Amino acid sequence: MAFCMLLVGVITSQATSLFPFFGDLVGNYDTLKDSDNQFVAKGVSMLGDIEATESFMAAAGSPTATTCLSADALRSCIDSLDARIGVAVIIDGRDTVTVAGRDDFPMLSVYKFPQALAVADYCIANGVAFEDSIDIQPAQIKENTWSPLREKYGIKALRIPLEELLSYTLQQSDNNACDILFDFIGGPAVADSLMHARGFCDIHIRDTEEAMHSDVMRCYRNSSTPLEMARLMEYFMRDLRLTDARYAKIATLMTDCRTGLDRLAAPLQRTSAVLTHKTGTGDLNPSGRQIAVNDVGYITLPDGRSYSIVVFIADSALKPMESASVIATLSRVVYNCLASASG
Repeated sequence: MAFCMLLVGVITSQATSLFPFFGDLVGNYDTLKDSDNQFVAKGVSMLGDIEATESFMAAAGSPTATTCLSADALRSCIDSLDARIGVAVIIDGRDTVTVAGRDDFPMLSVYKFPQALAVADYCIANGVAFEDSIDIQPAQIKENTWSPLREKYGIKALRIPLEELLSYTLQQSDNNACDILFDFIGGPAVADSLMHARGFCDIHIRDTEEAMHSDVMRCYRNSSTPLEMARLMEYFMRDLRLTDARYAKIATLMTDCRTGLDRLAAPLQRTSAVLTHKTGTGDLNPSGRQIAVNDVGYITLPDGRSYSIVVFIADSALKPMESASVIATLSRVVYNCLASASG
């Protein structure tokens, strides 16, 4: 963590010139007060835990959508639940509301999103197009794991375009395709280093899918805070995806994600909102609790407004469908607030 805080200080001036949004994320960090581990802010996004409140917004003037969205509104949906839940919402790249925003949560397959960014970064550096194919050996296709790739092709030598592998990881959360991509770029440490080099120091990518399946406690080693993942989503959708066709393709694939339609997507299905997202789901830990049910997304409204939303549910005594319903409820609260403000 000390290295990351130093890194933020060193790269802020350079990163701000390259990616203007990065400056919004770090530039106002020292101007806000920490009171009982809760931050209150308007018009900024930052590295801390920010909780926007109606009273502060009213005092600040210029009403925004967050005048009807507060940490209390989100907390009221989850306080009575037997689970560890973190939420982060960043609206229009500025106004931020969180609950347990700086706590660490296991990402599970959500980490296939930052992994995809690492794949794109590797391809750009090495002149590789997503249309290019790579060789896959039979030993890389494991039997006892979720893998639509294996179901389609079987266990045999293959040559598949990178774009297809990414469609398996981002749209269907394929575990074999994930580890094949890790092999391609040089392992989880490459993706982890990229996140930290870009200033996202609370995102940790340490283990492959195979490693997590061999020891479920390793799932906790691939972690993020809700706020950090929301920051990454903002940075990706507002800036990075516009810099190269490979990043744009990742956004397209995530917009067509087929998993978790009962989570963030549920209240949006009959609207004109566009959701770009990635889900994650875990097994039971040794205590019999579900390690994670997650969804992270970026929603674009018809009027052009947008927001990132991250919901991490960990160590849950809830049934999977109940956890999905909690995420859908939080998604509905945020969407209704912004839709009413826009209307």
